[in-house]
Amino acid sequence: MPQIILVTGGARSGKSRHAEARARGLPGERVYIATARADDDEMRARIARHIADRGDGWTTIEAPVDLVGALDRSDGRGPRLVDCLTLWLSNLMLEGRDWEPEAAALVAALARQKSPVVMVSNEVGMGIVPDNALARAFRDAQGWLNQRVAAIADEVEFVVAGLPMRVKGPSPA
Repeated sequence: MPQIILVTGGARSGKSRHAEARARGLPGERVYIATARADDDEMRARIARHIADRGDGWTTIEAPVDLVGALDRSDGRGPRLVDCLTLWLSNLMLEGRDWEPEAAALVAALARQKSPVVMVSNEVGMGIVPDNALARAFRDAQGWLNQRVAAIADEVEFVVAGLPMRVKGPSPA
C-alpha cells in the first residue's frame, strides 16, 4: 500500500476530487487536514463547497500552519488527506516564516508516518513569470516544495481536465 501520494495539477483541474477518491480507497478512518483559512466570504464559500463535495465520513483537522503537528497527531488512525500544500506554503510566507525549515520538517514527518498521506498541491510555475517579487518568490518556493515532496513520495499524479496521469509509482491495477 502506498504511504505517501502527491496529487498535483492546476487550479480547478480536479486534483482535490481525485485525491479524495484515492484516500477513500485506503482502509481506516479518513482524516482531512485542511490548510485553508476562511478569511473572506469567497474563501468561506470554497471551503463549504469542499466540505459538501467530500460528504460524510471524514474527521477534519484544521492546520493552516502546523501541518507537521497535525500529521503526527493523526498518525495511526487511517489515511490522511492534506488539502493543500499550496495554501499551507502561502500561510507560512504571509506570516513571514522561513518556509525552508518548515518544508524540511514536513519531509521528515512524512518519512515517519505509519498511516498513508495523500497530499494535494498546485503546479504554479507553468505560466508566465509573475511581475512582482512576492509572487515570484511564492512560485519558486512552491516548485521547490513540490520537488521535495515528490522525491520522497511513493506515487505522484498530475491531474489535468479531471484526468490523472501517473508521474511516479506503479501503474494502477
